[in-house]
Amino acid sequence: MEMDPKHAIDQGRSFDWGKTASDYAEHRPGPPKSFYARLAALGVGLKGQAILDLGTGTGLLARNFAAQGCHVTGIDPAAPMIASARAEAERAGLQITWKVAPAEHTNLPDRTFDAITANQCWLYFDHQRVTDEVRRMLKPQGVLVYSHFSWLPRLDKTARLSEGLILRYNPAWTGGDWPGVIPAMPERFAASGYTLTGMFQYDEDIPFTAAQWRGRIRACRGVGAALAPEVVERFDAEHAALLSQHAGDSFSIKHRICAHLMTPFSPGAMP
Repeated sequence: MEMDPKHAIDQGRSFDWGKTASDYAEHRPGPPKSFYARLAALGVGLKGQAILDLGTGTGLLARNFAAQGCHVTGIDPAAPMIASARAEAERAGLQITWKVAPAEHTNLPDRTFDAITANQCWLYFDHQRVTDEVRRMLKPQGVLVYSHFSWLPRLDKTARLSEGLILRYNPAWTGGDWPGVIPAMPERFAASGYTLTGMFQYDEDIPFTAAQWRGRIRACRGVGAALAPEVVERFDAEHAALLSQHAGDSFSIKHRICAHLMTPFSPGAMP
């Protein structure tokens, strides 16, 4: 049995994504428009498709798919995140079904979705339980989209400086110094019987103001989700000074964007 993901992350230090809901909604950008264009070229996000977004957070992917004419459901175990997602969708005039639920046990019906997406969240799941749940919920020929949208500290000085400050305040944080290596096919999915049907990766410079980047970092697992509010305030003041000295009022942060499209069924076969 796999270790409980929360105990395998950050040396067991507790974190609560609900504490970051406000900063997450305001300052944490989702993947850029180019991401959705590449998915559409691979047949995901087309008008009329039924899409489930696991670990939806504030609903960034869900809202983009809904705006493209998809029938979207977004789930997340953190009620404050779903409340924020619902409010953002209502402001945008988008019809999306929201549900507070873990990815491992959604209580959603069998063979319902053309695509199930999980962006930047799979490490928080129990892999085997979620791959089984995805298999149950996908329609025949449906696909799982496993994706990431991550800054590159080894290529971007500002990201590297911000990570250094996070580690000063939270040495247990394990989200730093990502090398940017993307496997052609993640081994754990191959071992679970999934087949790769499509994949892409590319880099894009994402623009931020200093205030936006500070908010983005506050929404990081190692800061807003883990530190006490008064410590977050001290961190943010020091981060503002650091950015003023080294980055200025506006800049871009290099991100690597990738997606693996996988099916738990053999091509052309019924489950």
